[in-house]
Amino acid sequence: MKILFDVNHPAHIHFFRNAISLLIADGNDVLITSRGKECLSDLLAELGLEHSKLSDMGRGSFMGFVKEYLVRCFHLLRFVRKHKPNVVCAVGGTFVAHVGWLAKIPSIVFYDTEMASFQNKITYPFVSYLALPNCYQGPVPSKTVRYSGYHELAYLRPGYFIPDKEVAVQAGLSLSSKNFIVRVVSWQANHDIDQNGWSSELLTAVVAYLATKGTVIISSERDLPVDVERFRYRGTALQMHHLMAHCDLFVGESATMAAECAVLGVPAIYASEISRGYLDDIEKRYGLILVLREFEFSSVVLAVEKMLKRNVSWYGFRRKKLLSETADVTRFLVAAIEAQNSNGSDVSR
Repeated sequence: MKILFDVNHPAHIHFFRNAISLLIADGNDVLITSRGKECLSDLLAELGLEHSKLSDMGRGSFMGFVKEYLVRCFHLLRFVRKHKPNVVCAVGGTFVAHVGWLAKIPSIVFYDTEMASFQNKITYPFVSYLALPNCYQGPVPSKTVRYSGYHELAYLRPGYFIPDKEVAVQAGLSLSSKNFIVRVVSWQANHDIDQNGWSSELLTAVVAYLATKGTVIISSERDLPVDVERFRYRGTALQMHHLMAHCDLFVGESATMAAECAVLGVPAIYASEISRGYLDDIEKRYGLILVLREFEFSSVVLAVEKMLKRNVSWYGFRRKKLLSETADVTRFLVAAIEAQNSNGSDVSR
């Protein structure tokens, strides 16, 4: 079987990369199309994965999305007609859903972000097979398959990832103090339209506060204020998860990185206007995330103090509980994709 993975964000290739290895080992052919987004090309190169870049990320506005949508769908449709994959796969899936429908090729979409309401409305009706985690809180089409787990488990579950402290030190980990990761995003994604993130003033204040307690490392999609530029992460894309696994706390506005830290057993504070079903689920069931829906410095400080009061072993116990109650997401991905081999043109049967 020939399988096309359309990846539009670094988290997407992390989500698929172990499944890709297993699918190739099973004798399948794999194609990858990519997007100009932050460190995605560098990450693919580090992983040794060949890919075809089809578009650059549009600006965080409706017209920016429309422009990129038209450009990317045109190139993706041309790519599909040339290479003739048996199935197209993606996270989110707006592009593959429509291109698959036009080319009469089944599309398999995995998603976990219910607040991307516009994107989901124009995507889900065209998808052949939709996989959503049980914690997904939005409307669920009849063609949906649910599973127990989170996207981040596809690449950070033990057996797929082993944290290496030496790699973490190379990426900036301090062995003589506590370590904190701060993440700010660009708010340019399709599901970020009309949303705002942390101000430079809040970021500067939070970093200054955390710096009194230990080493601060900022992962950022955007330009940083001059006062905090020296804290910017300097490691590679693949080193980041090793660093995260050995840190003491995550604070930021990236839902993905908050969940990544949580499944690694690292406490996370997510501060943003809108949460996600998977973040709320991890917070409620395991206490590994604290969700803040306000951008007040005093609220962040209280949250940091609350999360740091708990013993490290408490977070380790909660992580073990999380792992015991969730599925092997990578195996689920492989089964869903390989089912197409026996189901013919209708992967949803």
